[in-house]
Amino acid sequence: MNQTKFNTQRLTTSAVMLALAAILAMVCALIPFLNLPFGGGFTVASMLPIVLISYMYGIKWGLFSAGVYSLIQIVMDLYLGKGSTIMALFTPNSDDFMGYGVAVAILIIDYLVAYTVLGFGGVFRKKIKNKTLALALGTALALLLRYVAHIISGFIFYGAWAEWFFSQENFYSVGGWILDSFSGQGLAFVYSVFYNGLYMIPEIIITVIAAVGISRIPLIKIQDKDSLT
Repeated sequence: MNQTKFNTQRLTTSAVMLALAAILAMVCALIPFLNLPFGGGFTVASMLPIVLISYMYGIKWGLFSAGVYSLIQIVMDLYLGKGSTIMALFTPNSDDFMGYGVAVAILIIDYLVAYTVLGFGGVFRKKIKNKTLALALGTALALLLRYVAHIISGFIFYGAWAEWFFSQENFYSVGGWILDSFSGQGLAFVYSVFYNGLYMIPEIIITVIAAVGISRIPLIKIQDKDSLT
């Protein structure tokens, strides 16, 4: 296959994957019990299509596609009403306003970085011969990197809410021990790990399981100009 045909096929496949990821994320965002009250929520492996792009076409193209998806996520959140949270960050009279610099930083870390790192999902594509293992490990790594991005953002910008959060009745058994064991920045870090883990850890597990299942589909394979016919 010549370069033009390969580029056309890659672009078409990636567009379909991006659309599928957006649809899955949008559907899950409309289901109340899948979403946490202070941001974040479960999805049904909505990030797997982005990981598949990286596995099929390589990390460079995967990072580019994931970067595009990060912008799509911002637009979707604005459309679905979560944008009110985004806009509140930039509204001086809002309780969430922490300054324009902080607002931009949160947008960069929680969206642009957190979703672009999904492009690392193909890191094992040619390093591990077993496709199922390569895709499963790549998926786990990509989503773990997203989890880390949210942890960093939560630790830096939302750690002040830690004591209030762990004081809630729902977390009394665990929260009491945490409040007795940690304080200051340590408490802020534990809070960010704990809160973001409420949705990211199940998300990682669900997506890895889905990756194992979908890896058995023959069409999911490494694609390059020389291998396509």
